[in-house]
Amino acid sequence: MRYSIVPFILLLAACHSTGSTEWPAYNGGNKAQKYSTLKQIDTANARHLRVAWQYRTGDADTAKGSQIQCNPLVVNGMLYGISPRLKLFALQAATGAPQWVFDPFEKSEAANVNNARGLAYYADGDSSARLFYTAGAFLYCINAANGRPVQTFGSNGRIDLHDHLGEAAKNLYVTSTSPGMIYKDQIMVGTRVSEGADAAPGHIRSYNVHTGQMQWIFHTIPQPGEFGHETWKDPQAYRHIGGANAWAGFSLDEERGILFAPVGSAAFDFYGARRLGTNLFANCLLALDANTGQRLWHFQGIHHDVWDRDLPAPPALVTVTYEGKPTDAVAQTSKTGFLFLLDRESGKPLFPVVEKDVPHQSPLPGEVLSPTQPYALHPKPFVRQGMTEADLLTQIPDSSYQDIKTRFAALRKSHMFEPPSKEGTLMFPGFDGGGEWGGPAFDPATGMLYINANEVPWILQMVDVTAKRHGGETMLAAGRRLYQQHCMSCHGGDRKGGGNYPSLLDAEKRYTAQAVLDLLQTGRRMMPAFSYLHPEERKAVTQYILNMPAAGPYTGPSTPIDSFRNLPYNMAGYKKFQTKEGYPAVTPPWGTLSAIDLNTGEYRWKVPLGTSALGNTGTENYGAPVVTAGGLLIIAATPDSQLRIFNKRNGALLWETTLPAPGFATPAVYEAGGKQYIVIACGGGKLGTKPGDSYVAFALGE
Repeated sequence: MRYSIVPFILLLAACHSTGSTEWPAYNGGNKAQKYSTLKQIDTANARHLRVAWQYRTGDADTAKGSQIQCNPLVVNGMLYGISPRLKLFALQAATGAPQWVFDPFEKSEAANVNNARGLAYYADGDSSARLFYTAGAFLYCINAANGRPVQTFGSNGRIDLHDHLGEAAKNLYVTSTSPGMIYKDQIMVGTRVSEGADAAPGHIRSYNVHTGQMQWIFHTIPQPGEFGHETWKDPQAYRHIGGANAWAGFSLDEERGILFAPVGSAAFDFYGARRLGTNLFANCLLALDANTGQRLWHFQGIHHDVWDRDLPAPPALVTVTYEGKPTDAVAQTSKTGFLFLLDRESGKPLFPVVEKDVPHQSPLPGEVLSPTQPYALHPKPFVRQGMTEADLLTQIPDSSYQDIKTRFAALRKSHMFEPPSKEGTLMFPGFDGGGEWGGPAFDPATGMLYINANEVPWILQMVDVTAKRHGGETMLAAGRRLYQQHCMSCHGGDRKGGGNYPSLLDAEKRYTAQAVLDLLQTGRRMMPAFSYLHPEERKAVTQYILNMPAAGPYTGPSTPIDSFRNLPYNMAGYKKFQTKEGYPAVTPPWGTLSAIDLNTGEYRWKVPLGTSALGNTGTENYGAPVVTAGGLLIIAATPDSQLRIFNKRNGALLWETTLPAPGFATPAVYEAGGKQYIVIACGGGKLGTKPGDSYVAFALGE
């Protein structure tokens, strides 16, 4: 491990500062409001913003599609951020001058480099300030003054996130894309795990910030005797089923000591016959006692999810006027477009939520879907929740329109909870929302909530998985079978990829056999590791992906189809419903920015977010807005590489500028040396955009 240090003077506060001039925690603070009280930059002078400094990390990887999704921290005049290759660095916040760099992967070229959306900061009067972030499967504790691992934490400054998940999880994919939450002397962490049947459990854990010792664990898939265990028809499901993981991060009510954890779906995402029941605590907003990890209340947004509709972001902790008096609440966005406003102490909905019948029978044998799903009646959904033929895009040549019309007619699409099917089911909102991981911004002075969202249709199609042939099989046949089981849901049955997953066509021109074997062993970014597979299984998959000649009979192990891990169906890949030209097949907007008054549930304004070749259509967007007391709503998030500032009161565009690469991240707003700054990570890499390696800070020109 390498630490490069530039001499500097850093004065550490005796306690974790929460001053309004800083950005001391992910999403701006533990309430996840993404709000700044700074007013130096306002609606009158925002047009005078200029680049104040730019820092390049130097490790963008164009060939491998690297990204930066980090919301940096600013504490005591220092900015802390993360590079595409997960190097942690410190800069002087006023100038961007580098201070130190920590590289967790200096000696591990094949390491699993996941995306990291942020980090956590801790300081008290008895020890040096420290930073916590995840690289690969390890949670690191780094001295904020010099960038060195804190040796007294865990094992030489890190802990393995596989620990405490059970023996079966030790070789499964476990990491964290969102940072942990600091509370007293604890750091509470969630994880990202595989989306497939090979998923590790997503239990939430708390560790001592000084020693790395686990303080408590909450089983998101309840074990015998725990609340919610009866919601799984198979009482042994907790031994086999994974997922139900808090990958999106947390928000925290420090005064009440309540941790709020949005939880994802149980695995496998799209076929639930091995996990029948409503499946608590998958797809739940959990309120936990931050001191003990005990459940206080929960709200489940989807019952028995087979659409991968995780709760995608930490709820914003808000105070609203309810029945004539101030009420503390949580505002939880969703991929479906519902906004759930819940009382912070009880979980009671402040706006009506009803269970509606969604009568359908799954066409896949063994599947039993929930007969009802929760619908928020108010506010109205912030995205469309279905489409008809009249909604098909028409600003395209007639031949292209006829193509999407024919394909649309063949899809199952009667309502938003149409079951997965072999013929194809319309997903609208799509796999990426509705709301996404950026989450909303909240203005506590006005009660306004701001949400950026996607309105892009996708197609969910299920396919049969080939069982092992009697009498043995060739390496090629085994590779095809194993690809269907473990790779197809991301890279597609045709190996063309889709969404954020790359094509594997002509992979033999880009990779050697050893490179693919290494990748299967370690994983990389969105791809989980397949180290749990037998070496002969990884060899067979490699030969299939690289179109290598069949090399004799397959001699590796074979787990029977219809077990927990090897299911009879898989998803054919993440496929957007697009025109031949590559546009979403639905009329715009394809991305939006909305303002909702949480005191009334009414919309104040809504505008498209992002431009395409067809104009001001809105686009897919990833990252989140920041709102300020100066009247600004600041957001990048779009593939057109723009940073935009809107008037928060009416949605009018005040200023925009072109970034070095798209800013698929949440900005940070802070003050240093008496000047207000806006900083954004420009990492690109998503939606076919070029990767970047810049952090760019803006301030008012002289």
